[in-house]
Amino acid sequence: MLKAGVLGAGHLGKIHLKLLQQSDKYDLIGFYDANAENAKKISEEFGYKMYENLDELIADADVIDVVTPTLAHFDVAKKVITAGKHLFIEKPITNTFEEAEELIKLAEEHGVKGQVGHVERFNPAFQAVSDRIENPMFIEAHRLAEFNPRGTDVPVVLDLMIHDIDAVMSVVKSEVVKINASGVSVISDTPDIANARIEFANGCVANLTASRISMKNMRKSRFFQRDAYISVDFLEKKCEVVKMKDAPKDPDDFAMILQNAEGVKKQIYFDNPDVSANNAILEELESFAESIQNDTEPVVTMQQAANALKVANQVIANFII
Repeated sequence: MLKAGVLGAGHLGKIHLKLLQQSDKYDLIGFYDANAENAKKISEEFGYKMYENLDELIADADVIDVVTPTLAHFDVAKKVITAGKHLFIEKPITNTFEEAEELIKLAEEHGVKGQVGHVERFNPAFQAVSDRIENPMFIEAHRLAEFNPRGTDVPVVLDLMIHDIDAVMSVVKSEVVKINASGVSVISDTPDIANARIEFANGCVANLTASRISMKNMRKSRFFQRDAYISVDFLEKKCEVVKMKDAPKDPDDFAMILQNAEGVKKQIYFDNPDVSANNAILEELESFAESIQNDTEPVVTMQQAANALKVANQVIANFII
């Protein structure tokens, strides 16, 4: 078992603490939180060992799980890596692409692994269809959330849209060539609603919308590719695969047949995979443990997270407000 320490005991940090304690791949040694009053309260309530010094936590651990506000990511991650400890860090990896690149270089120099918490990669609905998404040419995603002041320290693009940016870039194997974006600030100092049109070199276009002031929660993406339409509901953990193939000469009475102007007939059929329930946060943490133990590449590498951050920041830079 890998000795794990958690840095940051806010809302998400408490979830990580609970899951690491449950995991049979980690030995949770304790946590550090800069807010001493909050740390003491959590330690007394849940029984986790509270470290009063961050350096002592890093020294005792094999893996540090960073769940602090984004602005603190770079400094603490640098400290973890230079101490020779493996790093799991929540998304976005850092505040800037340049900071992320520096962490990647440091991790290589110190021979440690790093994984970033783009948890939607572990969403069972996305996992069920990701291998069926082949050369999509149009992608549409909506990620809407009810207002929560906890996430307003960063723009909605870095808070919400970056999930979809990462998911899209994991299936579109092509360079981003153009971005158009718009954003509206309603409650926060930075945009609370954003839309981005991302064009790739291979011709694929992704249209992403994110809002943190909606009346309801929604996390849906649709992938359109030749002869197939794939829908993923990240919130409800459901997916749908609709495929088209050449219609048989004698289709049965219940077959769904489409015919175009040239007379070509296609049959529509559904090929929906089973979605296995999981705890996505626990799975991402345990997958990182496996990558350390087996010396394999993490599912979400620091470079992939850096690339998603770069695009996210380009979206922000292209805002028409």
